[in-house]
Amino acid sequence: MKPTRLALVALLLSFAGCATLQQLAALRNVDFEVDRLSDVRLAGIDITRVTSYSQLGLVDAGRLAAAVSQRSLPMDFRVHLTALNPADNTVDARLVRMDWTLLLQDRETLSGVFAEETLLRRGQPTDVPITVSVDLMDFFQGSAQDLLNLALSLSGRGGAPTEVTLRATPTVDTALGPIRYPQPITIVSRQVGGG
Repeated sequence: MKPTRLALVALLLSFAGCATLQQLAALRNVDFEVDRLSDVRLAGIDITRVTSYSQLGLVDAGRLAAAVSQRSLPMDFRVHLTALNPADNTVDARLVRMDWTLLLQDRETLSGVFAEETLLRRGQPTDVPITVSVDLMDFFQGSAQDLLNLALSLSGRGGAPTEVTLRATPTVDTALGPIRYPQPITIVSRQVGGG
């Protein structure tokens, strides 16, 4: 290869490397926080319409009690993260994957992958919705009423506040291809519920 071609290749790699560093720096500066939890269902029961155990109908109370007696109480919900890429960043950040682990009340519950490519524009809050399905009986003990109160707290419908933490390993798209953070970061830690 001629010297001028080598210089051109080196220059292109330098620009690509510089763009990659800018994109990585942009993602590192993005602030993530829990905005809210939505679509909370406990053993198939939509709990967004109740605020206490006494408000459950006979059928739903029976379904909940049966689930607890069978030692399986599935809870499905969506964690909405708000990602804010600061307006003074030089580039938009493009999140292409995020491996995550959810902790409830400082107890590790489950892990998953958010794989929807999401553009995090400078200065604009972006919703990052993560769908979660967890069996509460695998991690918590108590009566049907106790576990309903935990679910109500998570949904913001009552009960004591619940600590929700998300550890994640983001992957950002760059000019040189996807780059994964070398180790997980705690991007979210917030008390929800108690409403």
